[in-house]
Amino acid sequence: MSLKRKIEIKKLESIQGGMSQFYTPQSSHETMLVQIPPQSIDDLFVHHFQTDQLLVVKGNFVLIILQNRQYQYIYLTEDNPQVVTIPPGIPHSSINFNDELCLLVNAVLRHGKPHPKDYQSIKKPFPYDLNQVKQISSSLVLKS
Repeated sequence: MSLKRKIEIKKLESIQGGMSQFYTPQSSHETMLVQIPPQSIDDLFVHHFQTDQLLVVKGNFVLIILQNRQYQYIYLTEDNPQVVTIPPGIPHSSINFNDELCLLVNAVLRHGKPHPKDYQSIKKPFPYDLNQVKQISSSLVLKS
C-alpha cells in the first residue's frame, strides 16, 4: 500500500444528540494536543514516517503547506470543524496572528518509528507571504 502524497481537507460529520453535537473521531495511533501561541510564526518542519490529522478545537490559525515549490495557506478555525491530513514528507508550518492561542488535536498515524529530525526546523526555500496570510485571516474572520 502506498501512502498518498497530498494533503486532504475533510469536513467532519456530526450527529445531534439533544443539545450536544457529536463529531466523528479520527482513527489514530497517538493523539496529541497542540498549542499554537498567539502572535507566532513557526518554522517549516517535516515528518518522515507520520501522517498528521489536524482539527482545531479552539481559536484559529493558518496552516502552511509547501508543495511543488509553492506555499499553500489554509485557514483553519473552530467555527468550521474539518480535519486536514498531512502525509509524510510534506513540509508544513503554522502562523497565528491572533492575540489568543489556538488549540488543535493531532490524531497521528505512524508508518514507522519517529525519525530524529521529525520536529527539527528545516530551511524555508523562500519567505512566507505574510500579506496573503493576513488577508486570508482577516477576510474569513469578518465573514464569521
